[in-house]
Amino acid sequence: MDHFDQCFERLIGHEGGYVYDARDPGGETKYGISKRAYPQLDIRNLTLIHAQAIYRRDYWDKCRCGELPAGVAFDVFDAAVNSGPAQAARWLQAAVGAKADGVIGPVTLAAVRQLPAQAVRARLSGARLDFMTNLPTWPAFGKGWARRIAANLREVA
Repeated sequence: MDHFDQCFERLIGHEGGYVYDARDPGGETKYGISKRAYPQLDIRNLTLIHAQAIYRRDYWDKCRCGELPAGVAFDVFDAAVNSGPAQAARWLQAAVGAKADGVIGPVTLAAVRQLPAQAVRARLSGARLDFMTNLPTWPAFGKGWARRIAANLREVA
């Protein structure tokens, strides 16, 4: 079952409206969609419906989240939105012991099914936090990222 709508509602709760923070290398952002990632978009006038379509196509579908267990799907989706689909895929692949090529394919999906979802989620979140604490933007945005990952981990328990 595809849990996109439920996961999108949860994700959008972490993302705000229009923001332009000079410390953010993404530039203008609205609903978590950045000018850097989508230079052709009028970010200020982006609608929630358009953002939802972008999230479905470029993050959810690209990471094959509809084929993952619900909790794992959300964590991969959330990670893809924050750090890109390829990085999210590498974290998932590392969590399940698959070759970390940045593309979620049949081998990765099979490896996910071999482990308890809670273990996959905890490993992915740990790798994500390790990565983010080493980013130069951690001092500016780390508190929010840590809260976001902590919320995911609380759901695992």
